Amino acid sequence: MKILGIETSCDETAASLIEVDDKKIKIINNLVLSQIDIHNKYGGIVPEVAARKHVEAIIPIIEESIGNNKIDLISVTQGPGLITSLQVGLQTAKTLSYAKHIPLVGINHLEAHLWSFKLTNYVDIKLPALGLIVSGGHTELILIKKMGKYELIGRTRDDAVGEAFDKVAKLLNLGFPGGPIISKLALKGNSDEIELPRPMMHSKDFDFSFSGLKTSVKYLIKENPKINVNNLCSSFEQAAVDVLTHKTFKAASKYKVKSIIIGGGVSANNRLREELKNKALKFKYNFYSPEIEHTGDNAAMVAYAGYINKKAASLKSYKKLTAQSNMKLV
Repeated sequence: MKILGIETSCDETAASLIEVDDKKIKIINNLVLSQIDIHNKYGGIVPEVAARKHVEAIIPIIEESIGNNKIDLISVTQGPGLITSLQVGLQTAKTLSYAKHIPLVGINHLEAHLWSFKLTNYVDIKLPALGLIVSGGHTELILIKKMGKYELIGRTRDDAVGEAFDKVAKLLNLGFPGGPIISKLALKGNSDEIELPRPMMHSKDFDFSFSGLKTSVKYLIKENPKINVNNLCSSFEQAAVDVLTHKTFKAASKYKVKSIIIGGGVSANNRLREELKNKALKFKYNFYSPEIEHTGDNAAMVAYAGYINKKAASLKSYKKLTAQSNMKLV
């Protein structure tokens, strides 16, 4: 089955063509046109600008992705995300489905991130599993009882962890997006030099909070204008990783899972990946993470999520699918 994936949930215009069956995935292409350079000068994503750039790029990138191939299924991100950005990809997919008589399925962006590791590690994981989704807009712990059956057991109560990275980078005038910049500077710093809080780390539930951590950094900068930026970045990163790791394994123990999965843009963070991997090895959990190139928003993961949800695809989906900016996985 050849599946065209279309992704426009935020500021990446992406299209991918994959060939997949129950034994393997072949990524024919995975094209991503980023808008980072455009939004960097604003210090964050400007929805109206993002939508206009999607309109300019969507048709050429889909045409390049399809080439001369015959498509069996179109898979498009339906939500969550920026509503204006989602509309561009969804309306394009619906038009293509109608014009070419190709079944269409709408995909939850979070489910796509959850299974993005499958793009290069196509194995049958042992269930139940625990998924940690970490990105600029989401921080969630998902219990996976079986493929397609999920339970939300924890989420951020305020800032997503990726959002906290971006805000701290903005406080330090480091640029956008904040995650990669902070991680790079953190390598040069010492996380033991500056003490920062670990909000909700020992709460009885599995929820997160990163707003207080960000605020602590804000006051530190205000009180110490000449603070060592490398040490501050390292201390902030370590605090965030400590909370994420502690909560993940606390939940893994309670729900007696066999596997742990990480996905989303912040899963590219090396400190987080290594600490989760090492602790999973120590406590004998299977651990799965996407390749770095698949951690960010991309259409190959959307295409594969289409394969998972192929039973919901139809030639009439173009009539009923609507963009949902706050779409929930569960």
